[in-house]
Amino acid sequence: MSIFIFDAYGTLFDVHSAIARHRDQVGSDADRISAVWRTKQLEYTWTLTLAGHYRDFWWATERALDYSLALVPGIDESVRSKLLDAYFKLDAFPDARSTLRALKGKGRQTGILSNGSPAMLRGAVEAAGIGNDLDAVLSVDTMKMFKPRPEVYRLVTDHFKCKPADVTFVSSNRWDVMAGVSVGFRALWVNRTNMPDEYFDFPAAQTLRDLGSLAEYA
Repeated sequence: MSIFIFDAYGTLFDVHSAIARHRDQVGSDADRISAVWRTKQLEYTWTLTLAGHYRDFWWATERALDYSLALVPGIDESVRSKLLDAYFKLDAFPDARSTLRALKGKGRQTGILSNGSPAMLRGAVEAAGIGNDLDAVLSVDTMKMFKPRPEVYRLVTDHFKCKPADVTFVSSNRWDVMAGVSVGFRALWVNRTNMPDEYFDFPAAQTLRDLGSLAEYA
């Protein structure tokens, strides 16, 4: 059995595409705001989980955006709703759809395991037109805790009735890859921005520049 499971945000969907759609209105601090938005979004998931609390990923997305916009006074307040609408239907990376279809063409099962809320994931999957290429879309919302808690990754093995070794887990987030390795997945790191490696005790099975070559590992 060979099952390919993908992280959603940053791996299949471009988290910076929301800002990109409204760059002119956001202004010269657009890249800074987008980077802080993403960083705070993840930070909220980690701190909430560590403290034993849960708010869904849309809550974290909204709060992180509010923080980011507060750093740059003077931005038109109307852009907030536009950015959130754009985030709900993020652009997929150009190689996401073709990669999923290539895997399906080889008879592999595919799915998403994401921090995203069910509604967010439905919005992104529908906007990208990849629903027919996925066998499962799994959200941590059913567990009420976020990655990288090991319990979350068991959603995959429970759903597919498989062993961890049957799963190839693909993520652009190195910490996510670390967690996948630690639960026994074959984990691949999509390092689109040529970041330095870390978590050397939990090495990725392979590091890829993008999703385009992934079908070789099927």
